Amino acid sequence: MSVLPTGVITAAARSPDIRSLPWQRRPHANRLLAALRDPKRGFSAVVVGEPHRAFYGNQFGLTVPLFAHYGVELWVPEIGGPIHPDNEAHELVMSVFGGMSKGERNRIRLRVRTAMAAQTLLEGRYLGGRPPYGYTLQDLGPHPNPAKAADDKHLRGLTPDPRTAPIVRQIFHEFLTGSGLYAIAEALTSNHVPCPSAHDRARNPHRSGIAWSKSAIRVNLTNPRYTGRQVWNKQRTDEVLLDVDDVALGHTGVMRWNPRDKWVVSKEITHPPIIDEATFEQAQTLLARHRLGQDLPQRQRRARNPYVFRGMIYCAACNRRMQGQYNHGAAYYRCRFPQEYALANDVSHPRNVYLREESLTDPLDTWLTTAFHPDHIENTITAMADAQLGDHPSPTITAARATINDCDTKLQRYRAALDAGADPSVVSNWIAQTQAERTRAETELHAGNFDAPRRMTQAEIITLVEALGNIVTVLRDADPTDKAEVYRQLGLRLTYHPEAQTVHAETDLSAHRGPMVRVRGATRPIAPPPMTLSATLKLAQV
Repeated sequence: MSVLPTGVITAAARSPDIRSLPWQRRPHANRLLAALRDPKRGFSAVVVGEPHRAFYGNQFGLTVPLFAHYGVELWVPEIGGPIHPDNEAHELVMSVFGGMSKGERNRIRLRVRTAMAAQTLLEGRYLGGRPPYGYTLQDLGPHPNPAKAADDKHLRGLTPDPRTAPIVRQIFHEFLTGSGLYAIAEALTSNHVPCPSAHDRARNPHRSGIAWSKSAIRVNLTNPRYTGRQVWNKQRTDEVLLDVDDVALGHTGVMRWNPRDKWVVSKEITHPPIIDEATFEQAQTLLARHRLGQDLPQRQRRARNPYVFRGMIYCAACNRRMQGQYNHGAAYYRCRFPQEYALANDVSHPRNVYLREESLTDPLDTWLTTAFHPDHIENTITAMADAQLGDHPSPTITAARATINDCDTKLQRYRAALDAGADPSVVSNWIAQTQAERTRAETELHAGNFDAPRRMTQAEIITLVEALGNIVTVLRDADPTDKAEVYRQLGLRLTYHPEAQTVHAETDLSAHRGPMVRVRGATRPIAPPPMTLSATLKLAQV
């Protein structure tokens, strides 16, 4: 966005990936919408240079009422001037631009996917992503595209890693000679062989890297790249509604696995193989025998039993989510860390950690009902307000404030120099440069204040709690699905301590506020300071 001398703001076109997001989820567009609410905004109109990139689908109909409400004109050169909200022709033209934008984005996606499939199938070209365990990347020379070659871009390809490629061969050999997945993981961990996440910590900071797991062994055994052929389209990105109750929020991307018949495999061997194709096929046959009677359609039936705390309970020993399991008609949550990860490195963890759902429900509901009861809500809101982080300005804000103070000091000195008889032409140049520097610092300060998390006042917290409604009134006799939704709205996180037979419960209502921003190409909410309420609950005897 840039402010013109005439007081008109121009909205720059965005990339094809971000155009599908509603304006409220685009960082710069969201700032523009926030500026509309400011009576001292300093502009009276907004010019959209490329409407088919500014508006996608039905976004125009969701955005233009805000401009009309705040009395800011929206100019589009293609229609010859300002848009009149009551003009049906203008609305029709802008709807056409939204449809054109959606069609253009779909065509771009189709062309890109078709080209990538052809490059994989016919050329076996490496199309990016992290190299599989056992391989590393090598430079294959200048890019075949002359334009990219002129920018000094090179092709890259896979080459066996001398440290990890022998481990892959060992995994296949031991599996085909009768060793199970857990036995292989235990042997590798006993020999102090780093697991894939420990070998490449830069790409796996979210994983512990503590030991080899059965899943890591299985991933290696099922990766066809080890045969020297390039593979693409193992996963796809599906666009799903961000909130089914608010379609205007748009869609978000969800990664999902494609079936094997959808994978694109190169016709020729394109990089040095680690194992031969006969060994790989033999391993797939043996894995299929192990999975006999456990095909995918059967696995998808596991959701028939409801779990009230699905995805909310963590094991204190390993900080991993506990899995739901029904036993004798009762819901349990278990952590079987030793069954999945090798323990040759003496990980301190019980063999099985079980928590019965029924033993936690009553203490948790009692705590929530008490905390949100009208007689105690004032103390609860005070505790949430005190739990917020203090205000710590970012380095950008601190530097901008220092620059503004420095510029103010310089301007005072320049004015004093003018009063003392200095050359006006020289001092005027100094003043102009300093004022320009001060304007840039003010812009950075405004942007930093917009992005920085802000402490909520008690009145704002009260409004937020009231907006959630009296949710705890349904806890006692609610359906399990409804109770799970209540816990989700409360941002509930439960940490089970099996030795003490206690659960640390924590709610965080900050998930219900905060604008969306784009960070490194992805869209996520600005993390507001946590507004939490916590307690340690003693499990009930069942």
